[in-house]
Amino acid sequence: MKLSVVIPVYNEKNTIEQLVNLVRSVDGVDLEIVIVDDASSDGSVEILKNLEKKYPDMKVIYKTANKGKGDTLKVGFAHTSGEYVIVQDADLEYDPQDYKKLLRTLEENNADVVYGSRFSGSYEKMTTLHYFGNKILTLATNILFGVKLTDMETCYKLMPGDFVRKLNIKSEGFEFEPEITAKILKSGLRIKEVPINYKGRSFGEGKKITWRDGIKAVWSLIKFRFTN
Repeated sequence: MKLSVVIPVYNEKNTIEQLVNLVRSVDGVDLEIVIVDDASSDGSVEILKNLEKKYPDMKVIYKTANKGKGDTLKVGFAHTSGEYVIVQDADLEYDPQDYKKLLRTLEENNADVVYGSRFSGSYEKMTTLHYFGNKILTLATNILFGVKLTDMETCYKLMPGDFVRKLNIKSEGFEFEPEITAKILKSGLRIKEVPINYKGRSFGEGKKITWRDGIKAVWSLIKFRFTN
């Protein structure tokens, strides 16, 4: 089974090289790495070009205009070929070694989609704002869709490649997470959660999500519950 790892990048010069090496160090998994740069301006592009030369098996796409995470992932998904796809943020908040845990859960539990839950696993340095924001968004998801998730906003969503490549993703920014969850649940795919490791970062370290994104996410949940 091939796993396509889609890495959206926007101004991540301090972490992207280390992150790529961590992903490549995951053994026992047939990995396809697809990196999409969202018009970075901090030197990330130069680092990516060097990595592209070092690792010619990677796919690296450079956008000419910054349009947001949702748009970046849409581009990335279109370049995947794996039976399953997962998103890997370009920072160091998530541990790529958890891919194996998600894949085992997929095989052992006859699930369609596997979410890596930070709140049933080990999480560090999550700010109070992000903690309660995540909890509220997950609660809203459970109420709107009649499910019992613990972490809707997780980056680690292991999804069928054919499903992801056919999606018409409309969100350009961070509203991608509620949109993709809504479309997974409305499609009838079964989600299984598994504990993962998480180490958050502060705004000073490059965290980009704010309370405004939380408000947009709530609206997106409601919108995509009743529309396509």
